[in-house]
Amino acid sequence: MRILVANDDGIYSPGIAVLAEVASKFGEVRVVAPDVERSSAGHSITAMRPLSYRRTPIGKFEAYRVDGTPADCVALGIFHWEKVDVVLSGINLGSNLGNSIWHSGTLAAAKQATLLGLRGIALSSTVTIDEPNFDLLKPSLEEVLTLLLSENKDFCLVNVNFPDEKPKGLRWTRQSVRHYDGKIVTGEDPLGRKHFWFSVVPVEETEEGTDRWAVEQGFVSLTPLRLDLTNEKELAAALARYPLA
Repeated sequence: MRILVANDDGIYSPGIAVLAEVASKFGEVRVVAPDVERSSAGHSITAMRPLSYRRTPIGKFEAYRVDGTPADCVALGIFHWEKVDVVLSGINLGSNLGNSIWHSGTLAAAKQATLLGLRGIALSSTVTIDEPNFDLLKPSLEEVLTLLLSENKDFCLVNVNFPDEKPKGLRWTRQSVRHYDGKIVTGEDPLGRKHFWFSVVPVEETEEGTDRWAVEQGFVSLTPLRLDLTNEKELAAALARYPLA
């Protein structure tokens, strides 16, 4: 099995090295990641300038840094490395739960794989003051990859999130949809220039069975996703009430 590993935290993130290490138990690994952090880049692609890459080995792994987005890295990696079977994105330093999937560069890399006809798996870990303790997560990470990298290819796009402690187990979940306060916090840098932080404090309780609920309970959350965003219920209602043909 050929496994392409990407992320949005950049080629030097500790999470990508851990993911490559554990993934190598399941097949041949190659790493292609942004040259700098591209967190929250979403599914942007570079269309108005050419891309370039540089060889940047990570331990024993063949690795390359790209001056582009996470989605660029996946597209370029698949172009240069034939017969890739699956793309793993992460391990992101910070969870990607609920509405975060709309702007997550980690998810974008996995989605780009799916757009190109491959399986894509995004993996993220909750971060508090310190970076995740990857030694605690490695056994669960291997368990997740054993499940998702099997010959059963039912799982085309999966969002995986780890808690900030030793996981209690795995849970299948649905995506949470939460509203946030939307506040903007202002401040000043040492030169007196204004800057702005977006606040993402949730304003409602976590619903049982969702990705966020599972992680808050200490479980690894596995959420199958799809690219088709059609609201089937509203489409059916529109066809019935407002026929256009």
